[in-house]
Amino acid sequence: MAVVKITVKKNGPFRVEAPEGAIELVDADGTPYDLTGKTAFSLCRCGGSVTKPFCDGTHSKIGFQAAELAVKKADNLG
Repeated sequence: MAVVKITVKKNGPFRVEAPEGAIELVDADGTPYDLTGKTAFSLCRCGGSVTKPFCDGTHSKIGFQAAELAVKKADNLG
């Protein structure tokens, strides 16, 4: 069985690492993305990438803060 590693980057994307062919990524219509030759890629979480679902670094330009950080800050306000 192939080992798939997904790393949540702080205030950034989901980094996906797996042997080539171990992951199938499909859009909302079920059409697969071509991952030929890719053993690692990053998925956008900020919503600002122009290459969705892949990260293009926009998160760092727009000051994206991941939900887990926002929850911790909100808890400290009460």
